[in-house]
Amino acid sequence: MHMPALDDSIQFVKGIGPKKAALFQKLQIHTLRDALETYPRDYEDRTRITRIADIQTEDKYAIRAVVGTEPRVNRIRKGMTLVKCTIFDDSGSLAVTFFNNPYAAALLHVGQEYLFYGRVQGYGRGRTLISPQAEKLSADASHPGRIVPVYPLTAGLTQRDLARVTEAALAAVPGDWPDPLPEVLRAKYRLPDAADALAAIHRPQTAEDVSQARRRMVFEELFLLCCGLQQLRERRRADPGIPFVSHGLDAFFDILPFAPTGAQRRAIREIAADCASGRPMNRLVQGDVGAGKTVVAAALCVLAAQNGWQSAFMAPTEILAAQHAETLAPLLAQLGITVTLLTGSMSAAQKRSALAAVESGAAQVVVGTHALIQQSVAFHRLGAVIADEQHRFGVAQRAALSAKGSAPHVLVMSATPIPRTLALILYGDLDVSVLDEIPPGRRPVETYAVGENMRRRITAFIDKQIAAGGQAYVVCPLVEEGELNLKSAEQHAKDLQATLPHRRVAVLHGRMKNAEKEQVMRDFAAARYDILVATTVIEVGVDVPNANLMVVEDADRFGLSQLHQLRGRVGRGSRQSYCVFFGADKGQTARERLKILCRTGDGFEIARADLAQRGPGDFFGRRQHGLPALHVADPIADLALMQSAREEAEALLAADPALHGYPLLRDRVQRMFREENGEAFN
Repeated sequence: MHMPALDDSIQFVKGIGPKKAALFQKLQIHTLRDALETYPRDYEDRTRITRIADIQTEDKYAIRAVVGTEPRVNRIRKGMTLVKCTIFDDSGSLAVTFFNNPYAAALLHVGQEYLFYGRVQGYGRGRTLISPQAEKLSADASHPGRIVPVYPLTAGLTQRDLARVTEAALAAVPGDWPDPLPEVLRAKYRLPDAADALAAIHRPQTAEDVSQARRRMVFEELFLLCCGLQQLRERRRADPGIPFVSHGLDAFFDILPFAPTGAQRRAIREIAADCASGRPMNRLVQGDVGAGKTVVAAALCVLAAQNGWQSAFMAPTEILAAQHAETLAPLLAQLGITVTLLTGSMSAAQKRSALAAVESGAAQVVVGTHALIQQSVAFHRLGAVIADEQHRFGVAQRAALSAKGSAPHVLVMSATPIPRTLALILYGDLDVSVLDEIPPGRRPVETYAVGENMRRRITAFIDKQIAAGGQAYVVCPLVEEGELNLKSAEQHAKDLQATLPHRRVAVLHGRMKNAEKEQVMRDFAAARYDILVATTVIEVGVDVPNANLMVVEDADRFGLSQLHQLRGRVGRGSRQSYCVFFGADKGQTARERLKILCRTGDGFEIARADLAQRGPGDFFGRRQHGLPALHVADPIADLALMQSAREEAEALLAADPALHGYPLLRDRVQRMFREENGEAFN
């Protein structure tokens, strides 16, 4: 008889077969090993049994009850059935409704006791248990509840299918299951061993089992990630880089129209030291809105030019690239350094001329979009690469641009203020500089959180600011289907135009073509419109100094850091700027969140509050391209474990850089990075 092995296909599990196996492939589950590594996304705690009389709120409950009335099947309309019955325990009775599940009628028997688990909806006499799971109980079931794992599904698969497959996978785990975590770390952090953690994550007996197993899985995942990133960083450091000799940056500081902040000077010193080290620089500069990251980038361009090398400055949009070029060209011209713009929408003749200047070396600083990565772009001597707004550029794109030179220095800039520990992990292979001072002379943006009762006054305020020569942004959240109460940008623009017919209103949203978006932004920057109604496509970097009012509709739908980024679009000129957040009337939580923004303009403080309030979740939106996916760890919720994992990885690799003494750990790290990047990690 064949004992199942972890590399066996799941189609041989009883009750699965080839058809269901094809559906499992959509979940990336091909073998029993894949099933073992597909962890539950949630757990239902059916050990806490609630008496019917104790049900207070709409929520999920485990209820031990007897079926009191014969289940009746009602066909409401074609293809739609309801099964209804009543259940009772010693404290009261409760209606049960199954939607589109006529089999439920056949499974439930009057007088039989079951453990029901499902959501209760409605209140008082109208309370109903909706489509519960029902488990038949024997007469001697003293404590029938259990903790039930909930797995990710795809159409055509049920939780029972996933349970079957994971059951078979657990049965195939050998007794001598290897553990990649060194024993000394397991003891230090009191972590269960690998086999016990796997059993507990898939078939926990108690909530504490889940907590301990998850902690072990999270630590392991972060530890593997940190080991791999540390090895990448060390390998980079071993590569020979282009040594930039600093001829002193006094001349650069002299041409600046303002005195740089201490933080800017510190970041520039760190960059100069990296570039002089003989190894390629890989540094992230993260700074709050308006902290002056462009000045730091300009210093790197000057260093490169002084040493006879070109710089490539990559921005996420054409309009941002054009703005960077307009800022840098007159500044660097004072030092005799030429700046060339290269974007996709230039005419063929303009493009030819720019490409020739790049190839000959006449263009010392080349500013552009992703177009800089294209094969047609050949640099004469590329020595420095700058990527603005890093969360738009993945590791792979940085690598493609770097490949245009021989190990050029790389500087990445981000306006998303995040705790340093988190930055070091999320930007894995980069060193980090922080700009935590705002340049003098920037006036704080006056910020207000208001409710709908202020609508007319705010519309009048928009009109007043435009009359005084300013411009206004009005931002609406992205509307999901069915959310009729949210402002859609197009509808809101029509309403504003009708209310203020003498003002010029433009609209900007994600479904527009890129060229259209660019044109609208250019027209707004050139003051051809007074009001720009937009979804958050305006969030990143666009500089319209004349715009001095930001109004955000349904602000309770945005993260605090995102609102802070939006506020950063104003306050860039000499005019006093204002920011108004609608949504303060959407309950106490919304009001308290928005108050934080009214109280402080410090992006790092706001990011911390955002982390504390949102907890685990979508802090970064899309994951960093090119870093291995995290299956169980959450970079925010698990920040403390992440710090420990990083310190332990650094200590272990300092003693054994190639992990010769830990072959299993080395294999797992290689596999983790190979799966993500599709290439050998060695």
